[in-house]
Amino acid sequence: MSEQKASTVEVLTPGLSTTVQDQGRFGYYNVGLPQGGSLDNYSSQAANMLVGNSADDAVLECTYMGANLRFDEAATIAVTGGDIDVRINGEPAPTWQTLQVPAGGTVEFGMLRAGARFYIAVHGGIDVPLVLGSRSTYPLGQMGGFQGRKLEAGDRLPIGAGTGQAPVKTVVAEDARPSFDKQQKVRILMGLYDFRLTEKGKANLVEKEWQLTPVADRAGLRYSGPGVEWVDRVQPFGAGSDPSNIVDAGYAVGSIQIPGGTQPIVLHRDAVSGGGYAMVATVISADMDLVARATPGTTTRFVEVTMDEALAARKEYKEALAALWR
Repeated sequence: MSEQKASTVEVLTPGLSTTVQDQGRFGYYNVGLPQGGSLDNYSSQAANMLVGNSADDAVLECTYMGANLRFDEAATIAVTGGDIDVRINGEPAPTWQTLQVPAGGTVEFGMLRAGARFYIAVHGGIDVPLVLGSRSTYPLGQMGGFQGRKLEAGDRLPIGAGTGQAPVKTVVAEDARPSFDKQQKVRILMGLYDFRLTEKGKANLVEKEWQLTPVADRAGLRYSGPGVEWVDRVQPFGAGSDPSNIVDAGYAVGSIQIPGGTQPIVLHRDAVSGGGYAMVATVISADMDLVARATPGTTTRFVEVTMDEALAARKEYKEALAALWR
């Protein structure tokens, strides 16, 4: 008996940057491999829930513009994340709910009106090979995902068989959907090198407004604003001449660097795991999805919180994720 051919989805146009992502690649940060995974984890998990997948199944993450797709067999899909027009065989279709695509059907997208990314889940998941326990694409390392890169026209992605399980729910309620505002308050914990800032430097970071620049990708997001001041010191042996340089240290996901004291950079899921810039603060884990939703020009206030407040926010975030699946 011949083996049944796997269902596939063809990429007609790839969009600006479309990659395969899942929850991420954990356990290798100590050797320089970042965790990766969907930048807006909440929206990604919501898409998987709506098609009857597990939270770990791979989805497509699209930045600003979506890939236009053709499915060779009937498929159950969902589109979540930023505000975008969706058309199935030319007919408008809603986001944040379960959708059906007929065999041979096409799914097309407009430009995002709000938010920076959206997610496409297919029942069965995008069935690319596991690399170090994850299907997430790490383009800098040319590994994972589909051939270690963003998608191109003509690519054919295999779709998993799936369980046939119906989704927990077919619509995510309006009040359970994230907002994609042009003004954000991003909570941060100060440290490990906040003592390198002057009082004015710290005040500028947490009391002034910053705007996200177009220099923003999966590795990090750069902000413009009033700048900060550094405490004068003689740079130690092994550190560079920039006032923000240190002897190399590890970076936590969400670390904030300010090279030259001018433009803060928030390191996100594809960032390197260490280097020679002082980490003056860290975005709390509960707000990393929020950062990923920002578009250039988004006005941002960095709000200092305590460790107890950060832990309470993490618990609340996990409860919100759990509520998706009930």
